[in-house]
Amino acid sequence: MATVLTLSGNPARTSRTALPAEHTAAGLRSRGHRSHVLALRDLPAAPLLSANTHDTSLVRAVNLVAEADALVVATPIYKAAYSGLLKTFLDLLPQHAFTGKPVLPLATGGSPAHVLALDYALRPFLTVLGAQVTQGWFVLDRHITTAPDGAMTLDHDDELQLANVTDQFVRALPSRTLLTAA
Repeated sequence: MATVLTLSGNPARTSRTALPAEHTAAGLRSRGHRSHVLALRDLPAAPLLSANTHDTSLVRAVNLVAEADALVVATPIYKAAYSGLLKTFLDLLPQHAFTGKPVLPLATGGSPAHVLALDYALRPFLTVLGAQVTQGWFVLDRHITTAPDGAMTLDHDDELQLANVTDQFVRALPSRTLLTAA
């Protein structure tokens, strides 16, 4: 089974982007894959913004990317582009960090017009890193509801679409697991 790293690129603590990211990671685990979520907002800001590649937290995060067989990249769409936090982290990676790795892009946004950001902003950037980008998935923020206790839910139709995209991604995963160090 594959090791899949999910990069969650929303800078907010209460993140609508986190729900599909975590939902996808849980779905991959239920299929027998090892799946971890790295919330980029938890990385130290000063080393991240100064590109201090010697910072132990950043070294660990970059190593997780290198050790992963595949990635899920989740981001909110702001002004027709993926988050600056995601861009800042991805800029730390080597030029071909995603070479040979299937990558599933997930995005949330406030307008149907933001869906274009998957194909015109995020996909090209992931491709430059060498990713084998699978079909992406976009959901409107209003289709993710938050209960008074803070629990988030996804509209039924969107949940089915996410399951379909995840199934396609699973078919792209490598059949063998690389040895990784935690």
